[in-house]
Amino acid sequence: MSTVVSTQPIDVVRAIYDAFASRDLERILELMDPAIVIEQDPALPWGGRFEGHDGFGRFSLTLLGLIDSAVTIESMFQAGEHVVQHGRTAGTVRATGAAFDIAECHVWRVVDGRAVEARYFIDSVAMLDALAVA
Repeated sequence: MSTVVSTQPIDVVRAIYDAFASRDLERILELMDPAIVIEQDPALPWGGRFEGHDGFGRFSLTLLGLIDSAVTIESMFQAGEHVVQHGRTAGTVRATGAAFDIAECHVWRVVDGRAVEARYFIDSVAMLDALAVA
């Protein structure tokens, strides 16, 4: 099991994004508390509230089944145990090949070196529009 060099919330979140980029599921789960809570707009097909590593798995499988995307981080800052990441998510809708490039903001809460909450915000209207393109 690898360890985080720093338990500072911003370093933990950076390590999570690095693990997402390299598709290192084991590392992602290591950096997330077993009771993590993930929330995204329930209007999205992968949206809602998900709890624990199993919930993260359900969220991720639904998301990855519908879109192929990557996050580009434009800014990130720490405020206490919270980390705010602002950027863009860009990719394609798997069913149609429709391209999208949408603003997003993720708000994380990190306690004792592990993410305990992740709230994902995107321009839901734009994402739903991209999903609806035939």
